[in-house]
Amino acid sequence: MKIETLVVGPLEVNCYLVWDEETNQGIVIDPGAEGPMIVEEIEKQGFTLTHIVNTHCHVDHIGANADVKEAFPEALLAIPEKDLPLFRSPHNPMLVMICRAKPSPEPDLLLKEGDTIPVGSEELTVIETPGHTVGSVCLYGSGVVFTGDTLFAGSVGRTDLPFSQHDALFRSVRQKLFVLPEDTEVLPGHGPPSTIGREKRFNPFFSGLIL
Repeated sequence: MKIETLVVGPLEVNCYLVWDEETNQGIVIDPGAEGPMIVEEIEKQGFTLTHIVNTHCHVDHIGANADVKEAFPEALLAIPEKDLPLFRSPHNPMLVMICRAKPSPEPDLLLKEGDTIPVGSEELTVIETPGHTVGSVCLYGSGVVFTGDTLFAGSVGRTDLPFSQHDALFRSVRQKLFVLPEDTEVLPGHGPPSTIGREKRFNPFFSGLIL
């Protein structure tokens, strides 16, 4: 599985291109902004885009859905089922003020726990990790986990926003992510990568350094 990271938008979201070199099929995760650049990079890599996937529905992660869907209309747009109220909310944070995003098209697929997203001959499994938003999900497979804004290198996602819940986020990390193999690579929605083992030992929100 080939992975390329594109840092997009004013909030520097990690947009991931993920594809299988054998089948030449792939997906894009969290196209948050700079749609023309994302489209250009997909075309440059030359794989067939089958899915557009949002780990959650804050506008900085969905802001280029429309551009990518317009360029690749056969690609299925997949969002977390439990984030539909946020997806359709007129109060989706920072929509006009910061990101100036186009409205996203309606989803083709609603993701829930245990669903799988094909990446050519491989697949990513959906893990529901509520907290940063009610419907936040992570995507796990082939030794990596795309954590959206649930878990970062040395930090966690914000829980002071609408549709957020502090205790739920910490349960999600402990019960859903920290049970993965320690060498699993963590690819977050913002910032540098990490590993599950490193975050279990050194993330200050879980090591006792932040109470």
